[in-house]
Amino acid sequence: MRAPPAQPPPPRPPPRAEVRRLDKELARARTSLHDSRGAAGRLARQQYQNRSDLSPYLRLLLARDPQHAIDQGHVIGRLARERVETVGRLAGDEKKAEELARRSREALARQASLAERQEKERDGVRERLRAVEELLASLTPEQLAALAELEQSGIAEQQERFLASGALGDDAKPSAEGDRAVRFAVEQLGKPYEWGAEGPASYDCSGLTSVAWERAGTPIPRTSQEQWARLEHVPLDRLRPGDLVVYFPEATHVALYLGDGMVVQAPRPGADVKVSPIAANPVLGAVRPDPGGEPVRRYTPPRLPAGATDGSDEGYAAPYAPAAPETSAR
Repeated sequence: MRAPPAQPPPPRPPPRAEVRRLDKELARARTSLHDSRGAAGRLARQQYQNRSDLSPYLRLLLARDPQHAIDQGHVIGRLARERVETVGRLAGDEKKAEELARRSREALARQASLAERQEKERDGVRERLRAVEELLASLTPEQLAALAELEQSGIAEQQERFLASGALGDDAKPSAEGDRAVRFAVEQLGKPYEWGAEGPASYDCSGLTSVAWERAGTPIPRTSQEQWARLEHVPLDRLRPGDLVVYFPEATHVALYLGDGMVVQAPRPGADVKVSPIAANPVLGAVRPDPGGEPVRRYTPPRLPAGATDGSDEGYAAPYAPAAPETSAR
């Protein structure tokens, strides 16, 4: 098994989330700026209304009651300090509002750039999918049956070698949340793969795993690459139902471990959510969304419906797997 890669620095928040956060800060800054401008205006009016050609010191010399003049001088000093603080606060609020507005414009520009790139990637995926569909449509039923048989025989051989290697140990019991994630994933069997989809009608590979764990009560990163990079790695011989099995050198595919050497996955365009052998694709490693979760005392695996293993097992691998589009959840 490959050693886990060094953990990358925490990723920047998605542009859409950053824009929302900056908009909220900018709204608060503008409210504060409005209040500061109001205070400055009141001070200006007071200064105009109380304008006098005599300085406080001259009024002190001319006052009939020196003590009263001294008291008045203290008040004048305090008002002067308040005016200085108000003007300083106004200047600070204006500077902060300008900075937040600039950062918000930059975040909006990044979001627009990301949306444009994702649109191009979607177009590329659709073109490749159309090419695959055209190729499949050109094959005879006999050729399609031969391809399916070849794929299944190859996967069966890979699974046999994988299990014989001793890489997998005896299954541990899942945590309560892992149990819920597995049962949710099994409920999605038969739904079609759709790139970028997060249910309820269709899923891509990491859409299925992230939504399953979110429904179980533990939100996890959205993409397979993020799940591999940010979740705790576990050895394959310590797998328990609910763990995520990550595939291909670039971590471009992910499935949810069902137990007994099988996974639940959304394989690729043109396929449906299904149960597959764990070795159906090149295994990179495994991660656990809830490393602190205590195993349940008793566990009964979910019952699989008829046809749960039907269909293609081959996952979507680099360089053909684009990054999933940004979502609000993660």
